Amino acid sequence: MSKQTPIRWGIMATGGIARTFTKDLLIDPQTRGTTDILHQVTAVASSSSIESAKKFISDTVAPRQHEDNAKCSAYGSYADLVKDPTVDIIYVATPHSHHYQNVMLCLEANKAVLCEKAFTVNADQARILYQTAKQKKLFLMEAVWTRYFPLSISVRKHITSGDLGEVLRVSADLSVGSPPEENFPVSNRMINKDLAGGCLLDLGIYSLTWVFQTLYHTLPPDQRQPPTVKGVAMTPEPRTGADEMTTMLLEFPKSTPTGQTTAHAIATTALRVDYDPDKLDSAGPAIRIQGTKGEIQVYGPPYRPSKYTLIPCRNRDKGEKGDAEVSEFEFSIEGHGMYWEADEAARCWRDGKLESEAMSWEESTAIMDVMDEVRRQGGLEYPSEIESTEYPLDLKRKDSGYRNRDSEARSVSSRYKQPSNAIQQKM
Repeated sequence: MSKQTPIRWGIMATGGIARTFTKDLLIDPQTRGTTDILHQVTAVASSSSIESAKKFISDTVAPRQHEDNAKCSAYGSYADLVKDPTVDIIYVATPHSHHYQNVMLCLEANKAVLCEKAFTVNADQARILYQTAKQKKLFLMEAVWTRYFPLSISVRKHITSGDLGEVLRVSADLSVGSPPEENFPVSNRMINKDLAGGCLLDLGIYSLTWVFQTLYHTLPPDQRQPPTVKGVAMTPEPRTGADEMTTMLLEFPKSTPTGQTTAHAIATTALRVDYDPDKLDSAGPAIRIQGTKGEIQVYGPPYRPSKYTLIPCRNRDKGEKGDAEVSEFEFSIEGHGMYWEADEAARCWRDGKLESEAMSWEESTAIMDVMDEVRRQGGLEYPSEIESTEYPLDLKRKDSGYRNRDSEARSVSSRYKQPSNAIQQKM
């Protein structure tokens, strides 16, 4: 057995997504076949109070962390967290409206970073962060956890191996069936424009993740070209103006895996309707990846898919009859599944890499460029302060009316990241 390298994590913010990540992080890595990495949490920070950080440690860290690695410091400010010499990588779990300021704080303190998605509010912010990481020779990665699932890796392998022929079209949807006036007060980050609210950045990033990882990432790096946003339909939330439903039509210059022609993608996201109303896959797949030789249909939440089917085309010209030989692939997931991205970040940091090949800086920025253009065509603008590339910039004044940012910032979106009972039963 190879020796386990201890990776010491700092957790920035104490909301729902931070709890989910930390619980997964502290699952014994050997249960998923990881023998070279050992995750430890050595510091936690809350911007609201040190008591919040201490409670996070007692409730989430201490019950799961091995007693030999039990020491974990609590901080009442992010500035104190980034100064901690026992921290190797900081996981940024704040609202994406604050990512630019928070990640820059970490980089200025020479800390490696795994930052939640959406990575920033706009592509200009993303470029500056990646440039800063490059200049300072620091690891930085957008936490697109779905990309590191064995299921996602398997789907991409089907494409690059030519099992689908030339992939020409992908459709992907993440919609959550939560009418905003019934579920979100105007201060809530899901619809609050002061916190970059709306379904595009919070939910639509998953639809775009599937579009990019299947139509873009499966091409050789030197052949990848960003798509053109051919059309956008966007419905504003009546009270705040943040988008409550967005539809995107994209055209990629090259199909995959050989670039024979163009490829199309439809990415959708909404609050009022649901991608799978009864959570039993009755509505069909959330993702369809269609090629000249067949298609892959992905089931389960797009952020945490549980299975996919591979459906080959029948050649009617050759008289093929009968049912197609459909292959079904199911994947079990212990916990929530966020540890695979943590393993990747840890290995990259250990090996001296600055970025992950599975989610490169270039691709992360290309996705931000698409969302910028979608917002431009849809007429969605955020306040200048959170769009700004100025650093440092105090954004706390924008939190008025938003109670306890650290504890609530990710709790709403975390509802949708938790697997439904129906999905759990299938695993």
